[in-house]
Amino acid sequence: MKKLILSLCLILGFSATFAQKSNVAKAENYTLQEKPDFAGAREAIKAAMQDEKTKADAKTYFTAGMIGFKENESYNTKLMLNDKSVDPMAKGKAIMEAYKYFLIADSLDKLPDAKGKIKPRFGKKIKDNIKELYNGQHNIIAYGAQLFDNKNYKEAYNVFNTYLTIPALPLMNKEAATDSTYSMIKYYAAIAATNNTDHDNAIKLYTDLKDDNYETKNVYQLLSEEYRLIKDTVNYLSTLKEGVQKFSKDPWFLQSIINHYIYSDQIPEASKYLNEAIALAPDVAQYYYVKGNVEERLGNNDTALEAFNKALELDPNMAGAYGGKGRVIFNKAVQILNDASAIRDNKLYQKEKEKADVIFKEAMPFLKKAVEINPEDTDFKQALKQLYYRLDMQTEYQAISKELGE
Repeated sequence: MKKLILSLCLILGFSATFAQKSNVAKAENYTLQEKPDFAGAREAIKAAMQDEKTKADAKTYFTAGMIGFKENESYNTKLMLNDKSVDPMAKGKAIMEAYKYFLIADSLDKLPDAKGKIKPRFGKKIKDNIKELYNGQHNIIAYGAQLFDNKNYKEAYNVFNTYLTIPALPLMNKEAATDSTYSMIKYYAAIAATNNTDHDNAIKLYTDLKDDNYETKNVYQLLSEEYRLIKDTVNYLSTLKEGVQKFSKDPWFLQSIINHYIYSDQIPEASKYLNEAIALAPDVAQYYYVKGNVEERLGNNDTALEAFNKALELDPNMAGAYGGKGRVIFNKAVQILNDASAIRDNKLYQKEKEKADVIFKEAMPFLKKAVEINPEDTDFKQALKQLYYRLDMQTEYQAISKELGE
């Protein structure tokens, strides 16, 4: 009786294993038939992937990978025929499913058998299939781009990062090119990380991109912003200073450095660095505009005016330089009135007030010009309104107050 029971168990065990292997074959048949049944194939492979006897079999996972791979191929065919019914999300999920299972299949395929020998069966097929997913822009790249456009930045990063890891896979044998397309995907993966506030991965990718000669100026700007957001002042300034050296004619880097020093109340340092930057690129009007603001902050009004004049010499339509010049002159007049407030002699006071009014009038054409060039800037209009008030120009004062909605 015991022998009979033992034999029956063996038969049942064999039947279960055979059933699971049949499921692998069934999934393969469903996938490769003329009209594939991908849903049926997934149901068939699911049991084999859960069974102890077959879940470690490379063929099980290779077949699972082929389901997604062939489904993606069917979607590509529809797209070629301009079939509008293709769901890009379903297509993308099929791609990522295929890739995931191919990697599992490859790892299992390289395990030694019972005799300690390694006899891969699917290596070349897996490599060729992954190369197709990598090289075809309608595959992994398109899915990542769709997620990015949908503002699903977390998943877009994951998909783009999958693409970026493929060339380094041992199974690829250095057959996946890292060309300009690769740099482009790295760039968008970094932006996706930025938009997902994933600072660590964004910084890693932007740092790699610095040497890729792809959107280099933007890369430096975005990298510096990442350091600013995590309050890494050392790397923030270091990146900005590299940016000034590489893109000396772009004022963004300089302005960011100056703003940092100004907001951290290091004005002399701001002035010092600004002079060094001007020496590198003496024909950039924006630099002199910034210098004018810095020198004004330091109380060097004459030097500030010289800087604003130089900015206007290089760019006659710079509203900020006109406004800055008008502001410095305006404040000179204010200082005269402030000093005169201590005078007790009314005649002397009136004399100082008249002197101030003359200077106020000197500021007027520059503030007017700033408003003319940039009528959207309310700061210029506010300064002009104060000037009209000081000079008792009621008509003009009322008009500009109305423009400001006051």
